[in-house]
Formats: sequence, structure tokens, C-alpha cells
Amino acid sequence: MEKLKDTLSQCYLAFIVLFMYAPIVTLVALSFNNGRSRAQWSGFTFDWYAEMWADQAIMAALRNTIIIAFVSAFIATVLGTIAAIGINNMRSVSRNTVMSITNIPMLNADIVTGISMMLCFIAFGVSLGFHTILIAHITFNLPYVILSVMPKVRQASKDTYEAALDLGATPVQAFFKVVLPELMPGVTSGFMLAFTMSLDDFIITHFTRGAGIDTISTLVYSQVRKGIKPTMYALSTVIFLTVFVVLMIGNFAPEWLKKRRK
Repeated sequence: MEKLKDTLSQCYLAFIVLFMYAPIVTLVALSFNNGRSRAQWSGFTFDWYAEMWADQAIMAALRNTIIIAFVSAFIATVLGTIAAIGINNMRSVSRNTVMSITNIPMLNADIVTGISMMLCFIAFGVSLGFHTILIAHITFNLPYVILSVMPKVRQASKDTYEAALDLGATPVQAFFKVVLPELMPGVTSGFMLAFTMSLDDFIITHFTRGAGIDTISTLVYSQVRKGIKPTMYALSTVIFLTVFVVLMIGNFAPEWLKKRRK
């Protein structure tokens, strides 16, 4: 009976994994298809990858996506960490009020955030472009960073900070050498979450971008009407493999370093 339960649980797990990764496997397979048809296999080729690297529109969209994601995640992480420390030092009523306000953008629909940001820029006479996308991404990334850093701020001990001051450290030195290392796991997770959210965003980017500026998501959207080119399959495959390799390194590198030290 136990063997039957183990077999059924393994089959269920395999079905879930297959259900999750079947679309990605299909995407990877189509990136190597010699033809443009999604229903017929025309042979194996690397031409779409070569064409992808030569396509200036795709490279510009990829460059814009990575720059916006990294810069917005970095600025949101800095501001969110400072905000989390400030919120933690508030009184309970003020802290609960601010945290409730912080949760609103996360629960709000992206289309509402995108339209409101666009109307805000237009009302203040700001022309839509690269800078408006960056500001919008920083804005919607902030709540995720605050909620990621906040638990570590609550766990951090104030005694170590005061002890560092008593030993002669300046407030800046005490923060960077004592407080920040304790908060670093939350800061890192907040940065990675903000980077992922910015990299994956479409709706807010669509409403706050200017003419002639594309990210990967908006470029794919513009190609849907005409038909998505296989070069986009190749680009998606490269992004998936890059993320997969980074996750594998992040999961197995610490254990490998421990074994090397031993």
C-alpha cells in the first residue's frame, strides 16, 4: 500500500512538473525549428539565434529591459531599506497605517497603476520616455522591497548598533558594518524580487513609455498583430536558460564552497 502511495505521489509530481514546463519545452523546440510554422517541424537550425543577435530592435529592447530592471531595482532597494528602517522606528499606530498604505499598490490592478502614472506624468507636463518608465518601475517596486526588508528590520537587535557606537564607531560606520549585514538577506531578496517584477512587467511599461522605446514585453506585444517571429522564441530561450543557470548556481554554489573549504 505504501509503495502504491509513493508511486501515485511521484506520478502526480511528474504530471505537475510536465504541466508547468511543457509550454517552455515547446518554446525551446520552436526556437530551433527551421520554419516559421508552429505546427510543423521543418528541420533543426540555429539561424534564428544568429538573426536574433543581428536584430537591432531586439537588442535595443533587451538592453532597455535589463537597464530599467537593474537601475529601478537598485534605487527601489536603497529607498525601500531606508523606508523600512524608518517605518520600524514609528509608533505602532503610525507604523500600521503606513504599512497598510504600502500594501495598496500591491493589491491594486496593474492597469490602474499604469494609467494613473501616465496621467500623473501628463498632468505635470513630463514627456513620456525612458525616464518615465524608470520612475514608474521604482514606484511599484518600492512596496515589494519594504515588505521584504521589514521582517529583518524587526529581527535586528538595537543593542549591537548601540554597542558599536559605544566602541567609537560613527553612526554611518555602525550602520554599514553592524546593521546592514543583519538586513542583507532581506535586502538581497527584495532586490531580486524587484528585479524580477521589473523584468516581467508589461502593463505599466506600456502606459508610461514614449514613442520609439521598447522593452521585451512591449516588443512582443507589437509583434502579436503581425505574428511573432521565431527570433523572439530564441530570445525567450536565452533568457530562460540564463535564469535557470543563475538559480542552479545560487542553489548549489554554497554547498560546493563548503565542501571546498572542508
